[in-house]
Amino acid sequence: MTDDSIQTYAALHTAPEPPLLAQLTRETHLQLLMPRMSSGHVQGRFLSMLSHLMRPRRVLEIGTFCGYATLCLAEGLAGNGLLHTIEIEPEREARIRRYVAAAGVAAQVRLHIGAALDVLPGLVDEVWDLVFIDADKRNNDAYFEAVIEQVRPGGLLIVDNVLWGGKVLPTHAVKTGDKDTPFVRAFNDKMARDARVEPVFLPLRDGLLLLRKK
Repeated sequence: MTDDSIQTYAALHTAPEPPLLAQLTRETHLQLLMPRMSSGHVQGRFLSMLSHLMRPRRVLEIGTFCGYATLCLAEGLAGNGLLHTIEIEPEREARIRRYVAAAGVAAQVRLHIGAALDVLPGLVDEVWDLVFIDADKRNNDAYFEAVIEQVRPGGLLIVDNVLWGGKVLPTHAVKTGDKDTPFVRAFNDKMARDARVEPVFLPLRDGLLLLRKK
C-alpha cells in the first residue's frame, strides 16, 4: 500500500472538507507557489477538532500562508476568543482577509504582517491556550522559546513539518547545502527531553509535534 493510498483512505474516513476551505484549497493550488504548505483536508480537520475540544480563548498561529489552518483553528474558538496569526509575506494579506471575512470570523481573527520575532514582543500580555507553529523551520526553537512562558499550564503547542519529508530520520544523510534539516532534527530532539512539555509526535502528513505544557 502506498502512502498516497493511505492518505486517500484517511480523507475518505474523515469529516468532509467545508466548501469554503475546498475553495481556498483550489485557489491556493492555482495561484500560490508551494501549495503543499497549506494544511489541507485531514490535517485541517484535526486542527479543528483540537480547537473544538479545547474551546480556546486565545490562539496564536505563527505562519499564516493562505489562511487554511487559521480558519480551522478559529472554528473551535470560545465565544469571546481571539486568534492572532502572523504572516511574513504582505502580498498574502488580501487573500487571508478575504477568506477570514467569508468565514464570518473577522471579529475574532487578528492578522499581523511581519516577521514573527518582531511581532511577538507586542503580544507579551496574552496568555495562550493553543499555539500553532508553522513558519520557517530554522526558527522553530526561537518561536518556541519566545512563547512558551505565555502558554498556560495545560496549554498546547503544535509544530508542523517535524518529519520534514523523512529527512529527520537518522538513516537520511544530510546533503551539502541542506541548512534546514539539522535545525528540525535538533528541535525535535530538544522537545523530546524538555521538562517543560509533554511531547507526542504524530506522523500525520509531514509530521505534527504536540506539546502539552506541564
